[in-house]
Parts: sequence; C-alpha cells; structure tokens
Amino acid sequence: MSHSDPRSVFEIEASAIRALGEHLDERFWQVVDLIQNCTGRIVWFGVGKSGHIARKLAATMASVGIHAFFLHAGECHHGDIGSLAPDDVMIAVSYGGESDEVISMLPLVKQIGATLVALTGKPDSTLGRSADIVLDIGPDLGQGLAGWTRVSSLAASLAMGDALAIAVGTARGITRQDYTRSHPGGSFGKGH
Repeated sequence: MSHSDPRSVFEIEASAIRALGEHLDERFWQVVDLIQNCTGRIVWFGVGKSGHIARKLAATMASVGIHAFFLHAGECHHGDIGSLAPDDVMIAVSYGGESDEVISMLPLVKQIGATLVALTGKPDSTLGRSADIVLDIGPDLGQGLAGWTRVSSLAASLAMGDALAIAVGTARGITRQDYTRSHPGGSFGKGH
C-alpha cells in the first residue's frame, strides 16, 4: 500500500490505537482513581496539536459530568496558570514531552501542588520524569508525511483520554439521562 494512499493513514492510526493495549497497565487505573477522588478539577494541558487533543478531551470529560477544563500551555506564561489549584489533577498531553511551553510550566505546577499526569510517548522525557504518573501512548508509527505530522500518536492520545473519560463515567454510574442533561442541544438532546 502506497503511503500516498489514505488507507495507509487509517492503518497507521488504527495500529497505534490497537497497540495501546500493550502499554495499558495499573497506571491507567491509578489515573482513573485520581480522577474519581479529585476534589478539584481535571485540567487538560497542552500546546499545538496535542493542545487541540487536550481541549477535546476536557470537553469529553465535561460532557460526562467530570469537572474538567483545558489550559493552554502558552497562555500559562501570561497568567492562566493562576487557574490551577492544589487539589486539581493536571493531565499534560505531549508526545515528545519536551515542548518548551509545557516543560517551562512544570516547576510552577509542582509549586502549586497539583497532581501531574503525563500522557506521552516518551516516558523518559522531561515531562515524563516530572509527572506523578505517566500514561505511555507508545511510539508514533507514522512514516513519511504521516510520521512528520505525528498522526498516530495524536490518535493514540485521543483514544487514551476517551478511555479515561468512559472508565470514570462508568465508575460514577453515569446514565443516559445524566448524559442527556449535559447535551440539551443537537440530535442527542432531541432524543435521536
């Protein structure tokens, strides 16, 4: 299959998501417990494309009743870090774990006292070494342009975050009625 064939991108992303099972261990359930027992909020943190994934995952958690929001790593340099509290759990999404905007905030996150979870493909990165718990999404499987744009690690990050949201929602006993309450608009809110 040619790498210009879109099906190769589908296969690369699907392979990355299937491979998450190899990286899933007790740390996943530790993060589920952290979220379950969090007396603050779940703060999804990132920059660039990983930031877009983090923003989506914050929205997913909020939609199942988990108090979550997105914090842009770049905006933290201009005051937004002030919204982080000691009883929050911050989940930083960064495949390489070395983005300047992310790692420059790590000392402040520690100083504030929030629990730090890294969602990364590089557990030995600065982010990974700084985190209280690391969720390893595995290596990026892309080749050519699909590798340069890190499509498979982004798909894996998204799937891992969705799995966290579903696991916590299930543990909390979220019902269809609860979910509908968070979705009054669109086809779901209209009962379709």
